[in-house]
Amino acid sequence: MNRRITRLVNGATIVVDVALMALAFLLAYLLRYQLQWFREVDPAYYTTFAPYLPMAALQGGLILLSFALSGVYRFRRGASLVDEIYGVINGAFTGFVVTVFFIFFWRPLVYSRLFFLYATLLIILFMIIARILRRGVLRALRARGVGVDRVLIVGSGEVGLTVMRNLMAQPELGFLVVGFVDDDPERGSTNIGRFQALGNTANLPALLRSHQVDEVIITLPWQQRRQILAITSQAARAHVRPRVVPDLFQMSLSMVEMQNVAGIPMLTPNDSQLSAWERFFKRGVDVLGSAFGLLIFSPLLAIIALAIRLDSPGPVIFSQPRVGRNGKLFQVYKFRTMVKDADQIKDQVRHLNEAQGPMFKIREDPRITRVGRFLRRTSLDELPQFWNCLLGDMSLVGPRPALPEEVADYADWHRQRLATAPGITGLWQVSGRSDLSFEEMVLLDIYYIENWSPLLDLSILLRTVPQFIAGSGAY
Repeated sequence: MNRRITRLVNGATIVVDVALMALAFLLAYLLRYQLQWFREVDPAYYTTFAPYLPMAALQGGLILLSFALSGVYRFRRGASLVDEIYGVINGAFTGFVVTVFFIFFWRPLVYSRLFFLYATLLIILFMIIARILRRGVLRALRARGVGVDRVLIVGSGEVGLTVMRNLMAQPELGFLVVGFVDDDPERGSTNIGRFQALGNTANLPALLRSHQVDEVIITLPWQQRRQILAITSQAARAHVRPRVVPDLFQMSLSMVEMQNVAGIPMLTPNDSQLSAWERFFKRGVDVLGSAFGLLIFSPLLAIIALAIRLDSPGPVIFSQPRVGRNGKLFQVYKFRTMVKDADQIKDQVRHLNEAQGPMFKIREDPRITRVGRFLRRTSLDELPQFWNCLLGDMSLVGPRPALPEEVADYADWHRQRLATAPGITGLWQVSGRSDLSFEEMVLLDIYYIENWSPLLDLSILLRTVPQFIAGSGAY
């Protein structure tokens, strides 16, 4: 985000915080002296808010000072909502504790400590809501190109791919990747999905001007430190902010843990595989979720089966071999959406393939039946995969299940997506589905594997609902 918009956001945040604190103090006075929550108050005490103004101003000032010292108003791109909430709670309670301490030793009047506690809790509540709304507004603005930084990536090795998939999976960060450069002749001339190959690093000065680049993200190996310093200087001279991503262990920084041992900072690589408890939790959610899905959708399953039977000859359920976790083959089950023996005439329509890479996709596939077109558009054809999930071949959330012939054409880095069970839905589905290129889908799948958490699964499941209703990207 450019500096002007950053200053505007920070300034607006401070103004809103001050207004919310004033509102919180007024409501706290109402709760304590008008509604008299928890403890009754002698009517002789404070019939107006005026005596509380100095102490309210003191606590408000202390909270703002605590926010400033702890970096709450220092805009950090990519900071999680949990980090923001922690900063708000920490700063608000710091102001509360200091204010109560001050009143305890110096109190020309008798103040209600419950009043300050009410005010503090209301301040926390209001500011958390405000920050949730601010994140939503920023996300909407960035989706429209407002406050977006144009980024050029230097290097398309493993670290470069990590940066690409992280920025692609988190569009709310507000980075628009204009492309990448790489001194490897093959990599520097081959696009990776939406990420455009712009040649080698010799083109960098011209590219910074022609593409109006705001930031350069350097992902070169540490052995090329002289080149890294040179590129950093080039960017600085062009008034472009340089960022350097260390290629520690040639892996995602989310897989590296910082530890302090006897005062010595140490970096420890983490295993990207889920722990036993994480696998147990995820499997438990899959079993409960798939069993519930089969139960709740059972009437709909029967109606769809009848519609398929009446529409065209052939079986109701279509099964096909897919590649699961660690390359294990399994049979995926779906409602049949194509004419009988569609696979046998696949070569006749291969020239219509619209997908890049190993995938095979045709938007107007002539093999699809009338009922099948509706099922695909609404994703109802995938409901039988709840049975795959119940059996353990698939998960509710995970990478897209791949065909064996697709996996046979994978590059080495593509195979990272096979490290976990495929999913009925996934980050690939809520980010564009069939509108994504193969490389973009793989980047999102690997990001999901490296950053798995229960909250990420919950977020994807919730985002799947509007995708399911709208049918966007499905064909």
